[in-house]
This record gives sequence, C-alpha cells and structure tokens, in this order.
Amino acid sequence: MTPAPRTWVLLRGLTREAAHWGDFVPALQAALPHARLLCVDLPGAGTAHRQACPPTIAAITAHCRAAAQAAGATGPLGLLGLSMGGMVAADWLLRHPSEVQTAVLVNSSVAGLSPLHHRLRPGHWPRLPALALGWGSAAAEAQVLGLSSGRRPLPPEWLAHWTAIQRQRPVSRGNALRQLWAAARYRLPPGRPAMPVLVLCSLGDAMVSPACSAALARHWDCPLWEHPRAGHDLALDDPQWLAQAVARWAAGA
Repeated sequence: MTPAPRTWVLLRGLTREAAHWGDFVPALQAALPHARLLCVDLPGAGTAHRQACPPTIAAITAHCRAAAQAAGATGPLGLLGLSMGGMVAADWLLRHPSEVQTAVLVNSSVAGLSPLHHRLRPGHWPRLPALALGWGSAAAEAQVLGLSSGRRPLPPEWLAHWTAIQRQRPVSRGNALRQLWAAARYRLPPGRPAMPVLVLCSLGDAMVSPACSAALARHWDCPLWEHPRAGHDLALDDPQWLAQAVARWAAGA
C-alpha cells in the first residue's frame, strides 16, 4: 500500500481564507496525526488579500503552487479543495500530476460539465446585486454564511467570527468579483487524473446543486461520497465527518 501523503494542501472557496476552516483543521490533524496540513489562501483572500486576484483558475493555481513551495511543501501532495478550492485542486492535479498523490474535491463544479443553474441555484440570483453593493459589511457576511451553511439556526458565534475575519483581512469587492469571474468560466484542462481522486458532496447544499459533484465524478469515473444533510460549507457544518472521510480516503489512496 502506498503511504499516505506527508503533506496536505487545503484550498478554500470563493472569498474565503484559512481562518474560515474553523474546527475542521484540528479535526483533520487529529485524524491524520502524522501529516502536515498547509492552508494556502487564494490570491485576494487571507494572507494574500492585498494582491489582485488573476482572472483565471490557471493563474490562481500557479499562485497557490508557488505559495505551497515557498512554505516548503514537498510532494507528492494530498490536495483538499472546497468549492472554488476544488477547481484549483482539479487544475493543479491535471497540469502537474507528478506533484500530487491524491485529491479530495468537496462541493465543487466546472463549466462544461454542469449548467449555470446547477452551479448557482437560480433562487439566489436576485440576491447578488445587493450582496455586491453591501460587500464587506456584517450584513453581507451574514448573507454569505446563510448561503454557505445548512445549519438552522446559525450559531451566532459563527457570524461574529466571519465578520472579524473580513475586518482583519478584508477581501475587496474587486477581488471578490475577479474570483467569481475566474470560477464561473473555469473548464477542466484535457486529460484524466493520474492519481486517485475522491469527490464529496453535501445533499443539503442549497447554493450549488449536488448534481455538479455527481457530474464531475462521472466524468472522471471516480468515487462520490455524500453527506446527507450538510450545506455547501461541509467543513463548517460537519468538520468531524469531513475529517474522517479524508482520513479514510488517505489510508487507501
């Protein structure tokens, strides 16, 4: 059996950063006690929030690879990508297969495999203009949290935490729009994964249809594991389930 990856690179989604992983990172570290977990922020967010986000996933992937290499990450790596982070992970493993041992893609989607109304459910489209106009406010963070999580009622400490993150390392409206533009247009490069890939999805995802994950799993003929209740942000809604799923996959990948 191939040893599990020594280093896992964790990639967050649209306008989110390492601090948004919350309880998931310690849960994953407990499940993978001998692994190094490296949270890499997308350009325009987190430690890179002052950088202008490039307009393509390929360029975002290049940024994340450089950040991981600068942090001393040596392959072959495990990649864990949530939502837009899953697009970056998919792009990385196809463009640079020698660097990746395995990958887990969570609630992600790509153009060409899934229609727009699956990638963002139409019921949320009318909210986007107001969200853009109020970007950076506590009210906007509350909207994003409500879209991301399936928990009801939402724990008030979650909103306080997310609002504090935005205040400390603000994602600008311009970077939010550039990330959205890159994600909306992303199509997979040619080819199939040369390493084991697991696709995870949340059946309670009210923002992105689980059909997007199913389409990706079919396209690559790889396993699809489903959480029965969680929302789009599976790491937030059920960090223990996600950590155990990654650990089970790592043990056999």
